[in-house]
Amino acid sequence: MTRNDEIATLLEEFAALLDAQGVEYKPRAYERAAERIREHTVDIEVLAREGPEAVAEIDDVGDAISSKVVEYVETGEIAELEELREELPVEMDALTRVEGVGPRTVGRLYEELGVQTLDDLEAAAESGTIQQLSGFGEKTESNILEGIPFAREAHERQLLGKARPRGERIRAYLDEQEPVTRCELAGSIRRWSPTIGDVDVLVSSDDPEAVVDAFIGFPDSDSTIEAGSTKAGIKVDGVRVDLRVVAEGDFGAALQYFTGSKAHNVAVRSRAIDQDLKMNEYGVFDVSELTREEAEADQRAGERVAGETESEMYEILEMAWVPPELRENRGEVESAATHDLPSLVTTEDVRGDLHVHTDWSDGSNTIEEMVAGASEFGHEYVCLTDHASGPGIVSSIGLDDEDIRDQISVIRDVDDEADIDVLAGIEANIDTDGSISVGDDVLAALDIVVASPHTGLDGDGTDRLVEAARHPAVDIIGHPTGRQLNRREGLSVDIDRLARVAAECDTALEINADPRRLDLSGRLVQRALEQGAMVAINTDAHSPASYELVRYGVHTARRGWAESGDVLNTRSVSEL
Repeated sequence: MTRNDEIATLLEEFAALLDAQGVEYKPRAYERAAERIREHTVDIEVLAREGPEAVAEIDDVGDAISSKVVEYVETGEIAELEELREELPVEMDALTRVEGVGPRTVGRLYEELGVQTLDDLEAAAESGTIQQLSGFGEKTESNILEGIPFAREAHERQLLGKARPRGERIRAYLDEQEPVTRCELAGSIRRWSPTIGDVDVLVSSDDPEAVVDAFIGFPDSDSTIEAGSTKAGIKVDGVRVDLRVVAEGDFGAALQYFTGSKAHNVAVRSRAIDQDLKMNEYGVFDVSELTREEAEADQRAGERVAGETESEMYEILEMAWVPPELRENRGEVESAATHDLPSLVTTEDVRGDLHVHTDWSDGSNTIEEMVAGASEFGHEYVCLTDHASGPGIVSSIGLDDEDIRDQISVIRDVDDEADIDVLAGIEANIDTDGSISVGDDVLAALDIVVASPHTGLDGDGTDRLVEAARHPAVDIIGHPTGRQLNRREGLSVDIDRLARVAAECDTALEINADPRRLDLSGRLVQRALEQGAMVAINTDAHSPASYELVRYGVHTARRGWAESGDVLNTRSVSEL
């Protein structure tokens, strides 16, 4: 976690504790400040040393919050936050991961039932005491109880969007160490899984003890868990990071093995066995002249025929190299054997963003600033899709039909002056019956219509999404399941049925690249493409810095076997 992220997380906790006490307005101010600090390109610690005035130059960071930031950098704590924690001593982050439990619910459950932890919440729900509180009821209590296992699992896993930058920082640090010859991330983080448990780092070196010493000396390490001659574990921002050091000649084999997934490795090893070969973290070995007992007695038994590079681990089995994102045993082993793997989409293929917000709704920047940011990022076009008013959208944020008409006029003027193409769009809301929250005459005047579910985000959402996909003005179904990783599971969807309708109606399904969503998931993308649907990779950017999140959407698309031609916004604006 960078210092910016660390302080942003504290401000989010501050906001939640204020909200739990029923404080109006201030929680949102802290949330916006947290968002701006997290995405700020300058190290907040550097600004804090210059004083509160320098911190306050960050948009949405006022004098009171900037003073608290400086206080934390200088003293290691924020006195007012410590007071709030004493007044409300709860595991706020864990409790609010339970679907339907927000900060105010946490505050009330603590005041009336003394709930502080997930265990307390589970005990209260199982005993039936929650339903006895005014405004809760049996259904609410049942929903809370059902959501606790998900919250527990989520609490143990980190979002890829937080874990990946942390892993890349450690890899960059190790790359600079003299004894290191090669260094790669491995495990689920290399496969770009949406959430990860531990960060795995693999290094090759002829001086493993020196590498271990450098690793446990990582400047941002919280503590050392273990340190051996070739392995070590440290905690960084509360997350375990595991190091494995191998000989240079074993690096390819180890990288393949430790990348996983387990299901993929089992399938590949089975193919090796069929060819009288043995495959493990040390290489591929010809064991045709050995008995089974001899082959199993020593992991290096037999003649090694591959292992220096990862690609040769697959080549020796007459397979194409399998991109890490595909290694989930969802058909990639068979396709690699017939050399029929897809040519996966890349970040460079994406030519524009079709889901972007400005300060007309809940974005942080003006239309002009979001356009300039898209141009600087390298996009050829951008579509501005602020929130329309409707179900699930706070009235002060959403645009009504007249507001949308006014914005279209402004966007057309900006397009005339911009050095990229600027499209007028909207993020309309899909109601529980599948209806769209914007008038048809207004929709017809827009270039792109993204329709997204923002309310009723549990149960089966297939019918409503299918109905929206059939609407003649809808171009993209935004974040179709409405899931938020580690917070809510979202709608269950018959993806085959939805994708068939989407394909028939030329409606794309979105891969929302926000690391908190990554919705559709890779598995659902794969199923959707099999039905002939097209996807769009959008960042849902609320500030220019968020354009960089596109890489998470691209790698999610890759996990779903998507090629460039499967992605709507790899086209030029005229083709679009």
